[in-house]
Amino acid sequence: MISVPAPAKLNLFLHVTGRRPDGYHLLQSLFCLIDWQDSVALSPRADGEIVRRGRHAWPAAEDLTIRAAQALKAWAYAQGVPNAPSLGCSIEIDKHVPAGAGLGGGSSDAASCLLGLRSLWRLGVSDKDLSAIGLQLGADVPFFLFGEAAVAEGIGQHLRPLPSQAAWFVVAVPPVHVPTASIFRDPSLDRNAKAYSAAELQAASHQPLWLLGSNSLEPVACRQFPEVRMLLTQMQQTAAAMGLPTTSVRMSGSGGAVFGGCEDADQARQWSEALGQKAPTGTRIRVCQQLAQHPARALLQ
Repeated sequence: MISVPAPAKLNLFLHVTGRRPDGYHLLQSLFCLIDWQDSVALSPRADGEIVRRGRHAWPAAEDLTIRAAQALKAWAYAQGVPNAPSLGCSIEIDKHVPAGAGLGGGSSDAASCLLGLRSLWRLGVSDKDLSAIGLQLGADVPFFLFGEAAVAEGIGQHLRPLPSQAAWFVVAVPPVHVPTASIFRDPSLDRNAKAYSAAELQAASHQPLWLLGSNSLEPVACRQFPEVRMLLTQMQQTAAAMGLPTTSVRMSGSGGAVFGGCEDADQARQWSEALGQKAPTGTRIRVCQQLAQHPARALLQ
């Protein structure tokens, strides 16, 4: 059995820059990994079955880790791997990252499942092919497989590394589940946001707080879910009281998690405590640090 960590992500900015004829949205976003994480435990089975262990709030048929394992096994079949029929596993998820929060928890679990099964099943699948499998599961999965802070473009498949000096964050999740599809379907969504040049992104990455850009999905999420709007306002108010720029406060992904950058861990703890006195019951607040690389890299080398 192996246990593979599955860290959450933040979108330090997220601009919807267009839409393809097939309906997929074109994005430009800076992703980073943070130390709020799930764990995916994988055990081999010789009977070829792929099963999920434990109790979860969502059905196994909708679980991205199950779909990831099935997709990797289908790749093995297509490549003529001799033991493909007997490849099986048991999957158990130790869940900590909130679902429906824009933190990429499900996508991260799927990516960690792919990484772990590549090792457990001893498959010679390349990083490129693994990323292609991941993209079939969701637009965020290739980033988690990429495993470090990166600018994502296209529908999320074009990635280039961009280390950012922004290291400390207060992350707050309101007691509401925000469905991604509902946000992207909204007719009021701005689909013509600016795409930044490499020079603009590089300059912003050297600052201790990320202030460039915004989240195109934030106005829609705030209108559909007042809890997100309220939490953003509370974070901005507490940031201003501490002398922090309110422009560092924004939503991650399609929401409803909101976050703000801090200069150091002490400042993050102070902000977290101040926000905890104002936020509604059920809000999850956590001090998070950016991860330089996916923790599974060292584990699975």
